[in-house]
Amino acid sequence: MNEELEIQPGKGEGIMREVYDWVESAVMALVFVVVVFTFIGMSISVNGISMEPTLHDSDRLVCIRMLRPPKYMDIVVVTKPDARNNPLIKRVIAAGGQTIGFDEQTNSVVVDGRPLTEPYIAERMNMHFTQNRVDYPITVPDGFVFVMGDNRNHSWDSRVAELGPVDERYIMGRVIYRLMPYKDMGRTV
Repeated sequence: MNEELEIQPGKGEGIMREVYDWVESAVMALVFVVVVFTFIGMSISVNGISMEPTLHDSDRLVCIRMLRPPKYMDIVVVTKPDARNNPLIKRVIAAGGQTIGFDEQTNSVVVDGRPLTEPYIAERMNMHFTQNRVDYPITVPDGFVFVMGDNRNHSWDSRVAELGPVDERYIMGRVIYRLMPYKDMGRTV
């Protein structure tokens, strides 16, 4: 009568193992989030109406670090030190070496002699707003970008001499996704 005794853990040991597994999973998830938001991306909120109708005040966005040079249509977060000292969320209109101007007859942006087709803007640009700020056309210096808000008549952007073309080193990252509000969650363009 050689019976082997099967030893089963008590209820306390099973519960402790379950708690340990949950804590371990939570810690790993927290470490993952910290690493991602420290080295790869971040979350940022829109402040104001300058990017309407694409983005709205208080929208919550995911922004990733720039892994490539910024290009036309990228929505970027700019941290250029200025009087406002707030991150700006703007669209890249022209990059280093490109010439930007404005067509007074059509109230449109002209890059390298060609008017841009811009389905994302809120309304036609008020040329008075642009003409009183900087003399155009200008050539964007290498390593810089010219940024504008989609709500052209209500945007503090590269057209204003105080900001001007933005050094690429001041770009925190590129907006890739809208988290909130939930009804608008998804990719941004």
